[in-house]
Amino acid sequence: MPEIFLNGRFVAPEQATVSVMDRGFLFGDGVYEVIPAYHGRTLRADEHLDRLDHSLAGIRMANPLARADWAAVFERLLAGIPAPRQAIYVQVTRGAPPVRDHRFGPEAPAPTVLAMAKTVPARDPALAERGIAAIVRDDPRWKRCDLKVVSLVAAVLLQQDAADADALETILVRDGLAVEASTSNLFIVRDGCILTPPKDWRLLPGITRDLVLDLAREASLPFEEADIPAETLSQADEVWITSSTREVMPVTRIDDSTIGDGRPGPVWRHIDGLYQAYKARLAAGATSG
Repeated sequence: MPEIFLNGRFVAPEQATVSVMDRGFLFGDGVYEVIPAYHGRTLRADEHLDRLDHSLAGIRMANPLARADWAAVFERLLAGIPAPRQAIYVQVTRGAPPVRDHRFGPEAPAPTVLAMAKTVPARDPALAERGIAAIVRDDPRWKRCDLKVVSLVAAVLLQQDAADADALETILVRDGLAVEASTSNLFIVRDGCILTPPKDWRLLPGITRDLVLDLAREASLPFEEADIPAETLSQADEVWITSSTREVMPVTRIDDSTIGDGRPGPVWRHIDGLYQAYKARLAAGATSG
């Protein structure tokens, strides 16, 4: 079984235990990251750790490890599960105080620091032929969606809503605007231009989202960060979602509406080709990730 990094030690999974007093368990008081890797090479680890710093600062915590220490942890975890596609899960909570109290005060306990790796299955090749289905729901979450916190009951329920509707994702609407999906960022294509909502408190600043925009820029593909009115979703030529483990995924049905001609569109195929080429360069060591 692969090792788990917990509070400075590498241990077997059955030895990786935390106190029932841990604030992550009692309050969801913590943050997390998911970092993709290909053949043992992490994709944009620095950007993921920047986002971890942002999330920690947002809940008034400091990063418990230096960048070099995180890199050493990631290297050892990935070496334990050699595979073409991998992912590292990182979680930091405010630790386990002696008593349960909403207030954490100036002398908080030592944080609980967890990291573990897993293999990620290869993408279903039929995806490029059919795309996925999504549903639309009002956004029930709080007003700091830019923080990647472990309090995920809203996402759990939204994902179950999607599963109940035989869909893979739930697109979220706040004040009439489609902002993101329950576990991914949102893109549409209209008249050849790639559109995605601007980064603010309403959505998670996706690392894959930013990579897609970088690839579009390098390929001279037109794009814009702009609000997306919810009523325009069904009229878009293409719709995509992006995340660290899903990469760039085409959406071909939203609720009862077919997107475009019901198949993944040409702009998605172009971007997906660029993304797959980027991954191949990363795996070969031709880019730093």
